[in-house]
Parts: sequence; C-alpha cells; structure tokens
Amino acid sequence: MLLLLWLACGDDDTGELSCRDAPDVNYHNFGESFLRHNCQGCHASTAEDRYGAPDFVLFDTVEQAWNWSDRIVATVTSENPSMPPAGRVSEDDQVMLYWWLECGKEGQ
Repeated sequence: MLLLLWLACGDDDTGELSCRDAPDVNYHNFGESFLRHNCQGCHASTAEDRYGAPDFVLFDTVEQAWNWSDRIVATVTSENPSMPPAGRVSEDDQVMLYWWLECGKEGQ
C-alpha cells in the first residue's frame, strides 16, 4: 500500500519520491518504533555490543535521530543500503523513513 503512495507522490518528471502530498509521519507514529527495531541494537547508549558503531552515533532520542537524519536516509533508503547491516528494511519502511526525516518537521 505504501509503495503505491510512494509512486503516487513521486515527482512527475523524475519519478523520485517527493514531499508533495506526504502524510504526517513523525517520531511518535513511526520514528520511535523504527529506530528501536532497526537501529538501537547498535546505536543506543545502552547497547551491550555496538558491533563497531561509533560511540557518538546515538539514536536514543528524536533529537539525536534528527542530528543524523541526512545520513540515516542515505544509508537506509539508497539503492544499495548499508544500514541496517543485518538486512534491508521493507520498501514501505523506507518510504515512511523518507517522509519522516525529509518531509517532517525537525525534532518531531
């Protein structure tokens, strides 16, 4: 379903995902759960084994996630994503992540 929304909201000229008509995606209705399930295994301050994740790259709070928003989007939604290293997230979650961090209001 979200893939269809992604295609419907794409730029008419390029077919790329855009923020035009994007739904309200924020930390509370998506980001918090996404980060907990896909990122905090390595990027939480309480992670027992960070598997090489730098100590300064933390996603415990919405503010910390927004500090890294460009990098998160690039490494999760690229054609060949490098994060999360345990496996690619679904296309639906990639779209939601894009809408949250590229189209949403910073800090929300």
